[in-house]
Amino acid sequence: MKKILFGLTAALLTSAAAANTLIPDVSPASSGQHVVINITQQRLFLYDNGKLSKIYPVAVGKAMTQTNLGEHKIGAKAYNPVWHIPKSIQKERNDGVKSVPAGPNNPLGPVFVRLGDPKLSLGIHGTNAPASVPGVRSHGCVRMKSPDALEFAKTIATGSPASVIYQMASLNEDANQNLWLAAYRDPYDKKNLDTAALKKSIAAWAKAHGKTIPAARVDAILKGRTGAANCLTCAKGVKLKSPLKSLAWTSGTDAYSKPRVMPKPAPAKDVVLPQGTEIEVDATDDTNKAASEPKQIVRPTPVKPAKPAAKPVTTPTDAPASAPKAASEPATAPAPAPKATSEPATAPASSPVKDAPTSSEPADLLF
Repeated sequence: MKKILFGLTAALLTSAAAANTLIPDVSPASSGQHVVINITQQRLFLYDNGKLSKIYPVAVGKAMTQTNLGEHKIGAKAYNPVWHIPKSIQKERNDGVKSVPAGPNNPLGPVFVRLGDPKLSLGIHGTNAPASVPGVRSHGCVRMKSPDALEFAKTIATGSPASVIYQMASLNEDANQNLWLAAYRDPYDKKNLDTAALKKSIAAWAKAHGKTIPAARVDAILKGRTGAANCLTCAKGVKLKSPLKSLAWTSGTDAYSKPRVMPKPAPAKDVVLPQGTEIEVDATDDTNKAASEPKQIVRPTPVKPAKPAAKPVTTPTDAPASAPKAASEPATAPAPAPKATSEPATAPASSPVKDAPTSSEPADLLF
C-alpha cells in the first residue's frame, strides 16, 4: 500500500512540475523520438515526431563533474543493474564494499540507459535517493526518480538522438496568448545568456500582439533567476495554460521554435543488456578537475566456468586480465539474455556481494 501511495505521489508531483515548466528554444527531430536535457532547468524533455510528449525532472552533473553538452545517441539499456563500485569511490567510502546488487540500496536504481559514447561515461538512470532529483549533484550522469526512469527506459528507443543543452532562459506563449519568461541559475558558470537577443524577441512579440511589457519587469526576472514561470502580459494570479509554444528567442525573433525536418529514421532494434549487468562508473574525485572524464564499463555479471579436467596451464600471477573495450558492447559472451518484456524481471542470483547500508552512501556520491 505504501508503495502504491508513493508511486501516486511521485506521479502527481511530476505532473505538477511539468504543468509549470516552460520549454526551451530547440528544434526537435520532425520524425521519431528526440531527447532534450537542459542542464540549467534540470529537466528532460521527450519529443515524439516533433511534438513534446513528456517532461521529467532530473539531477545533472556538478560543476566539477559536468554532464557533457552536445549531441548524443541513446544506447543500450540494463534493467536491475549491479553497480560495480570504482576504486576511486571505494576509497572514498572506505567500507570494503566493492559492488551493490540490484535492489533498494543500488544508486543506479532499477534501470540504466546509456547516453552517448561509452567513453563519455554518461547514462540516464534511477536512484536510491529520490529527494536528490531535481538537482545539480551527480558525477556526470543524468539521474531520474526510479518510476520515471523505468517509464523513460520503456518508452525511448535505442539510437534516438539526445541533445544536452545549456539555455539559461525560456520564453513561451501559452494557450491564452500570454507571454511567459523564466530565467535559470548558471551552475557551470558559463555566463552564456544572450540578454540582447532575448529582449529583442520579447519586443518583437509585444509589437506583433499590441502589448506593452515593462523593461523593469524583464530585468527583475533575469536578475532573480528563480526558475519560475513569470507572466509578462497578465495580472498576478493568472495560471499558465498549456499547450505552450516556445519562441525562437535565441535568434532574437518572435517566431516559434520549429521541428528540424529530418527523414524518417529506419527501424532500430532496441538493445537490452542481460539482467544483472554490471555497471561501473569511475567518477574520480571532485578536486581533480583535470581527470573529470571518468571511464565507464558495462559488462554482464561473469558466469563461473566449470573446473577443467586437465592440468591448468601456469600463468604469471601478476598478469592482468584482459578487459573489454569501453567503446563497444561487452566482448565476452554473456549468459543468454531473457526476452525483453514490458516489465523487467528480477535480477538473477550472482556471486555473493557485500551489500551496502542505505546510510553509508552520501547523496553526492550517488550517480
